[in-house]
Amino acid sequence: MRQENDFTNGRILIPLLRFMLPVFFAMLLQSMYGAVDLMIVGKFAEPLDVSAVSTGSQIMMTLTNLVTSFAMGTTILLSRRIGEGNASQAGQVIGSSICLFAAIAAAFTVLIPLGAPALSRIMHAPAEAFAETVQYIRICGLGSVFIISYNLIGSIFRGIGDSRTPLLTVFIACICNIAGDLLLVAVFHMGTAGAAIATVAAQAISVGISLLLMRRRELPFQVHRATLRFDGKIIRHVTKLGLPIALQDLLVGISFLVLLAIVNSLGLIASAGVGVAEKVCGFIMLIPSAFMQAMAAFVAQNMGAGKYDRARKALLYAIGVSTVLAIVMFAVTFFHGDLLAGIFANDKQVITAAADYLKAYAIDCLLTCFLFCFIGFFNGLGMTRFVMIQGIIGAFCVRIPVAFLMSREVPVSMFHMGLATPCATVLQVVMCIVCFIIASRKYAVTSKKD
Repeated sequence: MRQENDFTNGRILIPLLRFMLPVFFAMLLQSMYGAVDLMIVGKFAEPLDVSAVSTGSQIMMTLTNLVTSFAMGTTILLSRRIGEGNASQAGQVIGSSICLFAAIAAAFTVLIPLGAPALSRIMHAPAEAFAETVQYIRICGLGSVFIISYNLIGSIFRGIGDSRTPLLTVFIACICNIAGDLLLVAVFHMGTAGAAIATVAAQAISVGISLLLMRRRELPFQVHRATLRFDGKIIRHVTKLGLPIALQDLLVGISFLVLLAIVNSLGLIASAGVGVAEKVCGFIMLIPSAFMQAMAAFVAQNMGAGKYDRARKALLYAIGVSTVLAIVMFAVTFFHGDLLAGIFANDKQVITAAADYLKAYAIDCLLTCFLFCFIGFFNGLGMTRFVMIQGIIGAFCVRIPVAFLMSREVPVSMFHMGLATPCATVLQVVMCIVCFIIASRKYAVTSKKD
């Protein structure tokens, strides 16, 4: 059975980095969808459009992350079957996953456009930008089938150890998104609607290219009509692995939406400033996020082969490399946040608010290099319930309460508001360290050493 990368033998660090780097660049380009939208809207439209795109894209990012996280169940299960050398079951995993995510796509396409006004009200979208926020969510919601298809295809490629193909497809789509934004927003002055249309069109192109590449290459499994069915056992297994991750990301995403809603209630400048800061944060968190996804596939393959010791060593390597890079990101974000915010906005008040908020996220950089690697490790082990629990505790026991308390300050400090996030991360890292010690003791006896 041919696969892109065999993570169960040989060196650890180099194969892990080779797999992680395309994941990172693919995530970087994917993040540019919303970032380019906001940047071009910020340069060629009004502050109300900036607020609408920032709030609307935050909602869509939360829903997209929900699907991506749920698709991790497919990645983990597929990686395990690859590690076991079981090609027939790998094909069945893919067939059942296609049916499952097709049903989810149909539901999203109907429910998101219908719920757009309610979502905008829940987010306390400023009155001046309410209609545009609803419009952005509706257009993106109608393109849910492309968003979900892209994330499922990406999970399949990562499951077989191929992180380069998703990078190629998202690169082409990103170029199309930039061209679409410039045409619809800068030339035709369509504002929020133009940004949303360009984003959906780019995702559609990405899906088409991915399907074409899949048909032209040899895969370590076969998908035919007989495998395209709702296999209850496989779907339960995928759900058991993916649902806790999805719920964790959904609830954590909701906690950030609650935080954004609190900020939105403080006025248009605060709303736009935090919206800009969140776009910058999306970029500075890409490195630990890439390690998280790479770790899940690497660990799952090795657990399928019964090699816990390799999985544990990979975690330590990932934390070491991620920490070095996190120190660099901390320095850039903490001391030059105004320059980063200036990429996405011209208004001086918006840039100042964003820079203050980013100082808190700079601190979080030093913590997420540990947290995200741990999360990827535990996902690969199949300990997705723990991942869900630690995320929920951090979000609802720390992040939201701290943000609410900071919003009661007079005057409100954007830096203090932002501190809610690293406060939560500290608790989550401690929980992960304790769980890692327990897991290491559990697997030490049965692990196969290299």
